[in-house]
Amino acid sequence: MIKVLIPTKLDKEASELLLEKNFNVVQNADLPLSDLAKEHTDTNVLIVRSEKVTPDIIDALPNLKLVVRAGAGYNTIDTKYARTKKIDVMNTPGANSNAVAEEVIAFYLAAYRHLIKGDITTRQGLWEKKKLMGREITAKTIGIIGLGNIGQLVVKRLQGFEIKFLAFDPFISAGNAEKMGVKLCSMEEIFKEADCISLHIPENEKTKGIINNSLLKNLKDGAVLINCARSGIINEEDLRNIKKEKTIIFCNDVYPKDAPGEKSITDIADIMLPHLGASTFEANYNAAKRSAEQIIDYYEKGITTFVVNKNLPDGLDEKYQELANVITVIARAYLGKGNSPHKIETSFYGKLNPYSKWLLKPILKGLCTKFSTTEDTNTAESFLKQCGIHVENRKIEKLDKYDESMTIDLFEGDKVIKKVSIRGTITEGNLMITRINDFDKLFLDPSGHILFVEYKDKPGVIGKISTILGDNGINIVGIRSPLDTKQTNSLLTIKTEQKISERVLDIIKQTESAHNVFFVSIND
Repeated sequence: MIKVLIPTKLDKEASELLLEKNFNVVQNADLPLSDLAKEHTDTNVLIVRSEKVTPDIIDALPNLKLVVRAGAGYNTIDTKYARTKKIDVMNTPGANSNAVAEEVIAFYLAAYRHLIKGDITTRQGLWEKKKLMGREITAKTIGIIGLGNIGQLVVKRLQGFEIKFLAFDPFISAGNAEKMGVKLCSMEEIFKEADCISLHIPENEKTKGIINNSLLKNLKDGAVLINCARSGIINEEDLRNIKKEKTIIFCNDVYPKDAPGEKSITDIADIMLPHLGASTFEANYNAAKRSAEQIIDYYEKGITTFVVNKNLPDGLDEKYQELANVITVIARAYLGKGNSPHKIETSFYGKLNPYSKWLLKPILKGLCTKFSTTEDTNTAESFLKQCGIHVENRKIEKLDKYDESMTIDLFEGDKVIKKVSIRGTITEGNLMITRINDFDKLFLDPSGHILFVEYKDKPGVIGKISTILGDNGINIVGIRSPLDTKQTNSLLTIKTEQKISERVLDIIKQTESAHNVFFVSIND
């Protein structure tokens, strides 16, 4: 029986749906997750809200297969470490969106009409009507940073106020934005023109501290800034300094840690709430229901649509990622030690064509073993750019020309370009290299230890090299030796039982007519 641990105050809908499907459910919001993990080491699925799922928690649950965040943001879960343990992490995007969108509007109204201060002073017996002159949000310009589920709902809920909407979101087309009644702008433009700005972006390496002095200095005097996203996206010190110069109303609902205690923004927040964005009965019910439904679909139907830390998307066999990596390892070795490619060209045929970005990570891993495949595709692209490596995925006119196969070309050099082009595929579940440069029909199984020798075709070379290997105690387990298309050169590939030392490779290089010799160990 699959055991589900729910260490949080989640609506009973989740446990009821799971129990109907014969899951073993344990829900306990009174004990810390660390204590529950020690008590329930046989847990298979974990449903959390704001609880932190750290490597220690993951290690304490050796049978864990799935973590579900009942909500959208998942920065409290170490998704990369989970991936190394082959644990899927899901979120439930949209379940809490309306609750957060309504909170944003509540912030707008509370800030503009001084609702909180007015309540406090009136209860004190004061009558500060003149001091609490407010403003109307009707016909104002609202800026939204991030047009995801929440951002779009903010637009929809505010449309009755005759608002002019400006938004920044690199993933939304101008056409779709126009249909929503939104004008796409740069963040700089939004911070200059908007009366109110609402933040709806995730916190990651690219967005941490992105709301800083370069943007904040452009705010209008009297502007409202609302953060219901993540605390780390705002540079607090920069905001603190701007507030010394201008009247900026800052409304905040997010913190580095959801816990009692002093908050670093107390001196700069005009309104601050204890992370109430998703704290509605409706949102809690929706998140619970979605969590349970996704778990049931995961186990009954194999549906992984909402997994956020996938190594590969649905429909792509992971063996093709392995193939892309192996091809790159061999291509890199072909160029020689000390020679780094400046350009990569790829071709993906058949059903592989839509997955070009997903195959970039294993290609990069083949060039740089330090790169972790738990990183996302955007990180891989950024890493290659930083290394000065240009990547081009060629447009394929006829996708079924080579069935499900791929070609990876590496280019090295400035004035004199050295190139290697390798094609591979999967045959009966096995990786196969079918071509290296002009050496076609190679049909090489790229596993274990492989010696490559390119030489001008003539009798006796294979015998000489085999003798060298034998004299050095190296056993041969397989040989392939195709001619190039011009029938001039041969490419000898010899699979061996053990590694070949540099000393032996030097002897082979001295063999008559051998003009490229290299050795690779795959999965070693």
